[in-house]
Amino acid sequence: MGKRYLLHYAIAHPEFRFPELQSISELFDFNVGLPEEEEERDPNRHFLIVELEDEAHARTIAKRCILIRAVYELWATATTYGELHQEMRLNQDLWKPFSTETFCFDVTASNHKIPDARQKDIIEDFAYMAYTGDIRIKGATNVLTYLEEYPRKNIVRSKSEGDRNFQRAYFGRLIEKGGCRELVYKFDVKQRAYYGNTTMEAEMSLLMANQALAAPGKLIYDPFVGTGSMLYTAAHFGAMVLGSDIDGRQMRGKRLTTPGIIQSASQYGVAHRILDCCTFDITRNPFRTGGILDAIVSDPPYGVRAGAKRLGRAKERPTQVPPEGTEYTISYPRMPYELSELTIDLILLARHLLRPGGRLVWFLPTVTEEYQDVDIPDCEGMELVANSEQNFGKWGRRLITMRKASSDDFPYPSFNAATRHAELGGKGTPSATSGHKDFREKYFARFPSTKKIVKEGKPLG
Repeated sequence: MGKRYLLHYAIAHPEFRFPELQSISELFDFNVGLPEEEEERDPNRHFLIVELEDEAHARTIAKRCILIRAVYELWATATTYGELHQEMRLNQDLWKPFSTETFCFDVTASNHKIPDARQKDIIEDFAYMAYTGDIRIKGATNVLTYLEEYPRKNIVRSKSEGDRNFQRAYFGRLIEKGGCRELVYKFDVKQRAYYGNTTMEAEMSLLMANQALAAPGKLIYDPFVGTGSMLYTAAHFGAMVLGSDIDGRQMRGKRLTTPGIIQSASQYGVAHRILDCCTFDITRNPFRTGGILDAIVSDPPYGVRAGAKRLGRAKERPTQVPPEGTEYTISYPRMPYELSELTIDLILLARHLLRPGGRLVWFLPTVTEEYQDVDIPDCEGMELVANSEQNFGKWGRRLITMRKASSDDFPYPSFNAATRHAELGGKGTPSATSGHKDFREKYFARFPSTKKIVKEGKPLG
């Protein structure tokens, strides 16, 4: 049985916490014991108690998880102040070994401000620990931390209002502060040398890199690279990366010398990890063999700020022969790439290109009212690892993580509407009224209620 540790989470993106924690534990090959009680696993709470076999694992979580503010070795926890001290006295074997080392106290709370006078009283109440080491405000070997958890405030009120009415109190030793929270500011789009109107925000691109298990020795590809947000974060964690896009202008930018993506990559010190960025349509890609990638990570266009395109014509035109003597130029017509079709093709391409165990991580926008679990295609050889929603009200986007769960070689996708669903080989395919089908049209129609459309007898989609 391992020791108990307390994870202190940032407020942002609660649905992404468990998938990220699972991904980091898988990447570094250790187990995380989660509490059995559903209330203790509530992702909307700021604290989570876990069991780990080694303190080094706790430090790894703190250094790599984007959503972690700090990790503590937990010595006691209770719903009342008196019970907390009672548990502390019973657990002396946990805190006695540190009694001769330098230390300091930290008193804090979530959703609350503990008054200064009570902070002093709290510190003095732990006098029975009888630590003999020197007290150091800065540079102490051990930061002994008392934390109180309060419910989230739904109205504006005094920060110290409701003092002592906490849900739970915790006491322990700080192991490591969250090292990756500062990366959110480092990769802030506003500070970036090159970005565009479809650039992914920093925190999400970092979460996607963790879901893709980015690390040294990994090869990661973004098939809709745009301005390169996912390349920078994956490369920061040590992976070698490459990207492609049907529109090379997004990758190049306006400068004729250094491409825009390389400008930002140089700013972050990762330009040497970008193998290349190429212009091509993924349905006519240059890959000549499968099983070569460790991860595919992407935010495909869905027609709000930029539309998805593929080579071809929606309607065939008769072949026109230019007059004799006229210079002949080749044109490459493009047609819309419907999101539900793109989704299936992306999964089939990932199944072909990924190594066994490789991951596909991508964002899927959905209409909240219409989404069903069956909307995520069930594909033979691929398994769903995580499905986390970022909710914007009537619509949201889901970060989907899938793993290649087979060592078999799968054929190159046909990218053909007639055979697309058959190639999945799964038990079910997305409904014709799935939450992401015709998403662009639904978005600009302000998401009319599906129930209303059915009642009025109008066609769906």
